[in-house]
Amino acid sequence: MPKNLVIVESPTKAKTISKILGDDFRVVSSMGHVIDLPAKKLGVNVEDNFTPDYVVIPGKKKILAQLKKEAKGKENIYIATDPDREGEAIGWQIKEKLFKGKEVKRVSFHEITPHAVAESFKNAREFDLEMIQAQVGRRVLDRMVGYFLSPLLWKKLARGLSAGRVQSVGLRLIVERERQIQVFVPSEYWQIGAELFKPQVSGESGFSAELEKIGGEKAQIKNGGQAKEICEFLRDKEFKVQGVKKSEKKRYPPAPFITSTMQQEAFNKLRFNASKTMLIAQQLYEGIDIGEDNPVGLITYMRTDSPHVAAEAIQEVREHIGRSFGKDFVPEKPNVFKAKKSAQEAHEAIRPSYVSRSPESLKDFLNHDQIRLYTLIYNRFLASQMKPAEFLATAVDILADKYLFAANGSHLLFEGFLAAYNKEEEGEEKDEEEEKEKDKNKNVIPPLEQGEVLGLKGLNPSQHFTKPPPRYSDSSLIKALEEEGIGRPSTYAPIIYTIILRDYVRRIKGYLNPSELGFKVNDLLVEYFPKILDLKFTAAIEEQLDEVEEGKLSRIKVLEDFYQPFKESLDFAQANIVKEVITTDQVCDKCGKPLIVKWGRRGKFLSCSAFPECKNSKSITSGVKCPLENCGGELIERRSKRGFFYGCSNFPKCTFTSRNLPDDKDEAEKKPEAQPEAKPEDKQE
Repeated sequence: MPKNLVIVESPTKAKTISKILGDDFRVVSSMGHVIDLPAKKLGVNVEDNFTPDYVVIPGKKKILAQLKKEAKGKENIYIATDPDREGEAIGWQIKEKLFKGKEVKRVSFHEITPHAVAESFKNAREFDLEMIQAQVGRRVLDRMVGYFLSPLLWKKLARGLSAGRVQSVGLRLIVERERQIQVFVPSEYWQIGAELFKPQVSGESGFSAELEKIGGEKAQIKNGGQAKEICEFLRDKEFKVQGVKKSEKKRYPPAPFITSTMQQEAFNKLRFNASKTMLIAQQLYEGIDIGEDNPVGLITYMRTDSPHVAAEAIQEVREHIGRSFGKDFVPEKPNVFKAKKSAQEAHEAIRPSYVSRSPESLKDFLNHDQIRLYTLIYNRFLASQMKPAEFLATAVDILADKYLFAANGSHLLFEGFLAAYNKEEEGEEKDEEEEKEKDKNKNVIPPLEQGEVLGLKGLNPSQHFTKPPPRYSDSSLIKALEEEGIGRPSTYAPIIYTIILRDYVRRIKGYLNPSELGFKVNDLLVEYFPKILDLKFTAAIEEQLDEVEEGKLSRIKVLEDFYQPFKESLDFAQANIVKEVITTDQVCDKCGKPLIVKWGRRGKFLSCSAFPECKNSKSITSGVKCPLENCGGELIERRSKRGFFYGCSNFPKCTFTSRNLPDDKDEAEKKPEAQPEAKPEDKQE
């Protein structure tokens, strides 16, 4: 019978660790959080130092009973939950609920390998109470904001809406970006390119140059007529080399992944949203069956903000690079990457647990998405410990009368880290600077000297328009949140997931679009709670929670400083918010009173203004006719577990559905899709 009990969060992790520890250890799973704040009340005693009133999560009593049963007769009890605030808190809550007064040992590791697990058990420790205080502080803050703000949204807009402290700031960024796009007015501008060649070289393919200056001033060509005049003027002019500058440049390797950069790159290269990335990364971390050695943890812990790498892992990867690419690719000293101020240096970057397990060796054991993300992590880690890529950059100034053209070319001298991490994936989000660099690589400039006269193959005027700022993607929003100091590794994916779940934002073709409801919720919160929605204020709270974890600040002090101004804004909002009423020119077909627009969990609908006396309601149609012949219905936006779709107003008679508003019948899915009936709260609010 096993002498030791080990408690982890997930069954997969339990299976992997059990295989490593052997028969003397019984490893069981808590299935995540077992204790939390109550779902239907505040659960925080504001008058008593913001003390949380934790309860057992519904459905988890059996799990706690089983854990207690498993502990009977065991010599040692270990809690091996994840090595972050959330994991520390889960473990502490289990200890306090089941084993108060008993000795319970805390073990944590950043990779599930025999060596890392053995070391953690050898160095079992006490629970980190300051880390737990930081987690409790965040949980209480988020609960107070959500609990008090949600009823205000009900009062102003509709029941069932909710607000979150950090998610609302994410929504604000998306809404403000959308408004910038809406008011943007494109301006026309023209560029002129010249195709030039060196006359002395037979068969010269030529190279390109761009007009940069006119009479020493930056070229500003506003219309096609002006561009045409310039081209006509230049056709018989002499193009003479004014100067040639050559320089060797280095492109340094990127740091190994942290959570935010992994999520960004997985979107850019693989088109994975943040939640999908974290789900797959968790599978790779907790363990995958790979034949005889199953299951095996393939990467280090996926929630981290530190680029630090263990010394033994650096030694292993340097040896691997030398064998696989050659000694010329290994830097004299290991590359070191600077962490941001708030990063936890005890954590490690995201890397493969074993460099010896190449993506090629695992392709038969991982599914399509797992192998793609593992390959990205693996190659990024290799690249991080390789030499820089080296280029020979050539810049040429060419003068034709008063018109100065510039030609830039770049030639790869040494591949460096690009040998491991330079593969573009389909759907990659392009970076403007990287695109310019690629254009330079394609522009092959022949040997030129000052004063040399060039031949002109042709002039290419091209029309352009200034572009609005792009909508946020998962990648760019996470980057913006990180740059602003908002959120931490465990929160980026939940921020995006939550605002989409609430229908404040919709992901369309990979980009985040605020819904009409999202605009309304954001505007209300910004108007009445400007401080809560302020980016710098939210970032300061994150820093304070970090200081709580470091033992520099009291959790109670953070909560007190937050609550007092929040309460003032709350009181003002409660006294001044008035229910929004959107009238229509339609009347109720049952009582004749005007119909008004209301919001439900599945979007907008029309309701009788005489509610609750008259409970009549109807859907708002898109105005687009159902494309099926002899139907006569109109398409209505509906919501199911799979997302939004359009269904016919004549359902269930007509079962036509489409994910988009179709222009013709070919764009629609004609197979029936179950259309859930409106719940009472969707009909009347």
